[in-house]
Amino acid sequence: MCSIRALQSLMKPPLLLRFISSTPHSILLNPIPKALCFHSSRRLARAVIAMAGANSSAGDSLSDHVAGAWYSVPGLRLRDHYFTVPLDYSLDCSTCPKISIFAREVVSVGKEEQPLPFLLYLQGGPGFESPRPTEGSGWISKACEEYRVVLLDQRGTGLSTPLTASSMMQMKSPEDLTNYLKHFRADNIVNDAEFIRVHLVPDAGPWTILGQSFGGFCAVTYLSFAPKGLKQVLLTGGIPPIGSGCTADTVYSVCFEQIIRQNEKYYKRFPQDIEIVREVVTHLAEHEGGGVLLPSGGILTPRGLQLLGLSCLGSSTGFERLHYMLERVWDPIIIPGAQKQISYCFLTAYERSLDFDTNPLYALLHESIYCQGASSRWSAHRIRAKDEGKFDATKAAKEGRPVLFSGEMIFPWMFEEIHALRPFKDAANLLAEKEDWPPLYDIDSLNNNKVPVAAAVYYEDMYVNFKLVMETASQIAGIRLWITNEFMHSGLRDAGSQVFDHLMGILSGKKPLF
Repeated sequence: MCSIRALQSLMKPPLLLRFISSTPHSILLNPIPKALCFHSSRRLARAVIAMAGANSSAGDSLSDHVAGAWYSVPGLRLRDHYFTVPLDYSLDCSTCPKISIFAREVVSVGKEEQPLPFLLYLQGGPGFESPRPTEGSGWISKACEEYRVVLLDQRGTGLSTPLTASSMMQMKSPEDLTNYLKHFRADNIVNDAEFIRVHLVPDAGPWTILGQSFGGFCAVTYLSFAPKGLKQVLLTGGIPPIGSGCTADTVYSVCFEQIIRQNEKYYKRFPQDIEIVREVVTHLAEHEGGGVLLPSGGILTPRGLQLLGLSCLGSSTGFERLHYMLERVWDPIIIPGAQKQISYCFLTAYERSLDFDTNPLYALLHESIYCQGASSRWSAHRIRAKDEGKFDATKAAKEGRPVLFSGEMIFPWMFEEIHALRPFKDAANLLAEKEDWPPLYDIDSLNNNKVPVAAAVYYEDMYVNFKLVMETASQIAGIRLWITNEFMHSGLRDAGSQVFDHLMGILSGKKPLF
């Protein structure tokens, strides 16, 4: 727990931010408060996170925040920020382990010194870094017309002490890794955001946040525990289930239904792929060991093939990408009598589509994002087993039925078949059985919400179920919904300027309120 001296420092008025932009890495003169420490009990956690929103200044370390010089990409100016934050906000801030949090500040060219309001972007995931702008386009360019955009690499991703397949190997045991990973959920992402806000925003004022997918889940956690730090909230495909316990069972029970519909749409678009997929499944099932070796050293099995639905069935152009992958699934028979085999081209494309080698945190923490005081116990695996006939790839191929691809689910066998995940099998099992997950949402706070919220709800979203979204939306006071089937889950990426402009129009009164 934090020292009395550190807590008292919260009462001091903030210093103005000053940067020395002429040096490669200028140091922020106003250090981050050491008193933003979160206690394990819910009451104290809420009390301290509320205090973080107050004007504050503490500590005498000059290394808590390092800001770089401005640099350019076409149409934008960017500046990098590195913050040193506690791994565990419930411990003594002066002695607990620290991690680095990276955030990229983005403005339109010529607006570096203008007093623009701040907008924080929370990326989808869990376990994925913020976008890397290469030019002024999409929603970022649109937002930069009025805002100073902050692209946050959530802890464990990108440049924020990244948890990669190699860096996590430094842990001495699965237990050590599990105890480390428990600090990388939405609650601590919000802690980090508040840590940054009170020193990045002038006078520690509130900022606007935009949450995409899992980033929207984080935004609802933000609304629950630190609403004083928020001016307004934009959500795109990211309204979570907020019930107590583990809501993953409810999520997967309804999501499997939408996945089946997406499979039906895919095969209606590309009926020739029905037989191709069946042939691949049969080939894999009959191969020695039940699958084909992947370039990374993993194994491609019939159930592993079904994972292609994760990245291909729920976003725009996904159907096309999957079809073009299957076009090249077989090597040509150059020598008469040669054995039929799956092409190296397909195997590499398969591994690139999954991202588990570069972003393993997604697989490790995916089900925990639904847990409050309860374990997930491999929820997707259990729900799928209740109706295995529909998703049994080998059985479907034998019976002449279309093989169904799966969606945004993580299964225990993936930590055996996917090479990059194998070292973390024991930790994954420990995380699946962990019960003492802290709360992520406060329904009372959401019922009494005063922060303006606008949300894009995609009617046919494969990842965030429409029915569950509407149940949660009814619990967030004042939320305004834009319900559309014009876009899929990737709407912010595909038509970002339009989506962003529409949501801002709702909040400003330029669009219909209902």
